[in-house]
Amino acid sequence: MTPSHALAALGAMTGREVVRFVQQRGRLISALVRPLLWLIVVAAGFQNVFGISIIPPYQTYTPYQEYVLPGLTGMVLLFHGMQSSLSMVYDREMGMMRLLLTAPLPRWFLLLAKLMAGTLLSVAQVYAFLAAGYLLGVGFPPGGYLLALPAVFVSGLMLGALGLLLSVYIRQLENFAGTMNFVIFPMFFISSALYPLWRLRESAAEAIYWLALTNPFSHAVELVRFAAYGQFNPISAGVTAGCGLAFFLVAVVGYDPQRGLIRRKGGG
Repeated sequence: MTPSHALAALGAMTGREVVRFVQQRGRLISALVRPLLWLIVVAAGFQNVFGISIIPPYQTYTPYQEYVLPGLTGMVLLFHGMQSSLSMVYDREMGMMRLLLTAPLPRWFLLLAKLMAGTLLSVAQVYAFLAAGYLLGVGFPPGGYLLALPAVFVSGLMLGALGLLLSVYIRQLENFAGTMNFVIFPMFFISSALYPLWRLRESAAEAIYWLALTNPFSHAVELVRFAAYGQFNPISAGVTAGCGLAFFLVAVVGYDPQRGLIRRKGGG
């Protein structure tokens, strides 16, 4: 595999994902409406706690922005990662996945290129959401948008790799919704997306605290949260990158017809 072949494959997959995304405008609308709805509804509850309002005149800094905005950023990445899993299942059912994996390139690179293409789209959705939040007066500090970009990308890779791994085990589109309910909601609600971990300990929810602490999504959110405020969280960075690598490697094995689940279940 030469660099030119690798770039051509990455460009082709990215272009295909972009075309598919543009043709499915409902995906972009739902990706923006869902976190924006949370942004507005949850703000009403936080207004009672912190005295915060997203109605003008805006405050320049609030705990709501520090705690919840990175969490909703993670929500966009999480849901897009699961949508990528759905597209993989669809491609396998339609036979397109079989054609892709028979291309004269290493299987791991083909899956990595698909993961990278999906991650680039998820990052674009994140910044579309952040732009909409900025118009509502809720945003990161100056410079935080650029500082958060590497963290958003790494978190998107990790959640996309999780979606790739799940696509190995989800055999039919009909099973997708049920499986996602056991992944998306526990990962999102048992995390630091909506409230800091120390608040869980203060409220004596020790079991939930430890579950949230071991949740890789919590570390993805913390990585974005720290980066947006010009700080680096090495533990969250290590957990996010390590989990992403582990998810991807297991997915590569799962898509190997000689060793993985695809062969044992007769998939293609």
